[in-house]
Amino acid sequence: MSRQPLPSTPIFPLQSVLFPGGYLQLRIFEPRYLDMVSRCHKAAQPFGVVSLIEGAEVRRLDPQAGGAFARERFQTVGTLAHIESLQQVQTGLLHLRCRGGQRFRLNHSHCLPHGLWMGEGDLLDADAGVAVPADLRPAADLLRTLLHKLEQGAAAADMPLQPPYHWDDCAWLSNRWSELLPLSSDARQRLMQLDNPLLRLELVADQLDQLQLPPA
Repeated sequence: MSRQPLPSTPIFPLQSVLFPGGYLQLRIFEPRYLDMVSRCHKAAQPFGVVSLIEGAEVRRLDPQAGGAFARERFQTVGTLAHIESLQQVQTGLLHLRCRGGQRFRLNHSHCLPHGLWMGEGDLLDADAGVAVPADLRPAADLLRTLLHKLEQGAAAADMPLQPPYHWDDCAWLSNRWSELLPLSSDARQRLMQLDNPLLRLELVADQLDQLQLPPA
């Protein structure tokens, strides 16, 4: 199957990994992102989220580089973020709620003079629909229990898991656990990049076994 190209797209490097179907809240105050977010919202276009390898989410000067900005490096595989709501809290401050969409692979990226990254590449195929096998259903049961407990003390909009829920889908279940488990960014990145949702869920189940969580 031929790859669908990713046209020139604004890129937002973060200290986290966004998964397809994932829920992302952001506070935007840097000029380079305020304009980008406003443009994406008006055009109903997504932006790309990639995980930082080097550098910080907020652009900083490097005192050892003669006043130049600190270097930023990031993963080449990321996820499109679709803006679901945008609220201007005050002048120069936006609150965003986004949902993870399709994954992509960057073939080229460049930084504009004001610090915004742009990238081009290919969109990756969505995960195949694979039903959760019987031996991995405890992972779904445990996540249901966790969600029920979280619902007791948090507003619906602040929940880390948002509907629709797909308890019998390997991709959805493995992605939600990958977001919640105490993993390094590198480990999350490896899980997100996997093309096999069943293998991803099996690896997640191994992590759950290591944590020795009580059964649901």
